[in-house]
Amino acid sequence: MYRITQLARLFGLSRSTLLYYDRIGLLQPSGRSEAGYRCYSTADKERLATICSYRQAGLGIEAIRRLLATAEAGSELVIRQRLEAIGCEIRNLQAQQQLLAGMLNLQAGGELAIAIDKQTWIDMLRAAGMDEAAMQQWHVEFERRAPQAHHAFLLSLGIDEQEALLIRDLSAGQWAN
Repeated sequence: MYRITQLARLFGLSRSTLLYYDRIGLLQPSGRSEAGYRCYSTADKERLATICSYRQAGLGIEAIRRLLATAEAGSELVIRQRLEAIGCEIRNLQAQQQLLAGMLNLQAGGELAIAIDKQTWIDMLRAAGMDEAAMQQWHVEFERRAPQAHHAFLLSLGIDEQEALLIRDLSAGQWAN
């Protein structure tokens, strides 16, 4: 049997984390000592190891609760959904990484190697997995970090001055919110 502090240390967790898991019913101790201390069994330790693995994989408490409550067959769906979500996040982060590298290149006085137009740029962003909200956030960040480079970039896409200023105004307005 393990006391709460011993078990927490084994997994690098705080005592309050185990108290929280107990409170929400995710990991309840198998018993109590004569003095009233929580006592965890080897099975509880194994359950906590599973919980910690799921947390490291990025699953939220509710998803973990569902996984622990369902049979093995039901857990595959939750894991598969998380895997797909991570894949989407990775694609979005890669697209953002490429965009940021392009911003830095523009800030350093570089130019885009190959001129592209607005529609091609939008199509590339969508192909990289960015939706309208992500593209809008990209503009907000570009405007916040490098307003002049943002303007130059918009013009390089063949966007006229008036539309470029409108995009920048909308981006600055979102940034202010």
